[in-house]
Amino acid sequence: MLLAIDTSAGTTVAVVDRDGAVLAERTEPDTRRHAEVVGVLIRDCLAASGVAPHELSGVAVGVGPGPFTGLRVGIAAGRAFAFGAGTPVLPVVSPDAVAFALARPVVVLGDARRRELYLCAYGEPDAAGIPVRTRGPELVPADAVPEGAAREGAVRVDVVRDVPTAAALGALAARMRAAGRSFAPDRPLYLRSPDVTISPANAGARRVS
Repeated sequence: MLLAIDTSAGTTVAVVDRDGAVLAERTEPDTRRHAEVVGVLIRDCLAASGVAPHELSGVAVGVGPGPFTGLRVGIAAGRAFAFGAGTPVLPVVSPDAVAFALARPVVVLGDARRRELYLCAYGEPDAAGIPVRTRGPELVPADAVPEGAAREGAVRVDVVRDVPTAAALGALAARMRAAGRSFAPDRPLYLRSPDVTISPANAGARRVS
C-alpha cells in the first residue's frame, strides 16, 4: 500500500493498494490551508482505509510545480511520515498524475498566478501506461496557450486546466514501481525564484539574539 500526498494546488491525500486501487481519499481545495489540514487528511485516510503506517510500502509525494509554501508543506509531511513509518519517499511530478488519469496526449496547465501558467505536455502513454512527457514543466504566459486544443509536433492534443488528485498520484507511483521506473528527484519544482532573497550585502551577516 502507498500513502499519496500532493499540495501543488489544494491538499489531497489518498491510500492506494499495490495495484493502484483507491482505498481512501480526502481533499481540501483551499490553497492556503496546507499546513492546517495535511495531518488531518493523512489521519482520516489511514483510518478510513484501515491501513496502519507499518503496512505502507512507500509514500508518494507530488513535487510540483507549485507555489513555494504549498509544496514545502506537502513534501515535508511526506518525508516526515515516511521516516517515521520506515518506508521510502516516491517523488512524482504532479501534472504527470493528471496525464496518467486521462491516458491520452494532453497539455496540462496549472495556475501559477501572476498571469502565468505551469505547462506540461504529454504524448501517448508508454507500453506500461505511464505518461510520456514531451515538454515541461515550465512557466508560460497565461495567454500563450489556446483553450481546447494545441499542436505538439504533428499531433493535436487536448488542453486541460486541472489539478492532480492524490488517488491518481498514488496509482501512478504504484504503476511506476511495478514497472521498475525511476522516480523524480526528491526536490520541489518551484520554477520561479522566491520573492524574498538575501541581499549580497547581508549574505554573511550573523543573526544576533
